[in-house]
Amino acid sequence: MNKNLLRQAQQLQARLVKAQEELESAIVEASAGGGAVKVVMTGKLKIQAISISPEAVDPKDVEMLQDLVMTATNEAIQKAQALAQSRLSAITGGMKIPGLM
Repeated sequence: MNKNLLRQAQQLQARLVKAQEELESAIVEASAGGGAVKVVMTGKLKIQAISISPEAVDPKDVEMLQDLVMTATNEAIQKAQALAQSRLSAITGGMKIPGLM
């Protein structure tokens, strides 16, 4: 492997590490039920907050609240994954590198 190729690989690795660190602090938000349930998540899929409006809490319909939490969480995961893919694809030029996402 020539020195130039090795240097490029090291630079790519450094950019990938930086992008992954940035994803840890990047925030996505999703909601369900017209905002009755909100989920805030990092780009690394760590939930930061879940808020539930009092109107969404009906002891007679717990299943609806569960569905709203699940829907908002799944949407937040999709947004975080799309953000990660977008940021990492910009660095890798669209190459699929195992273990990055």
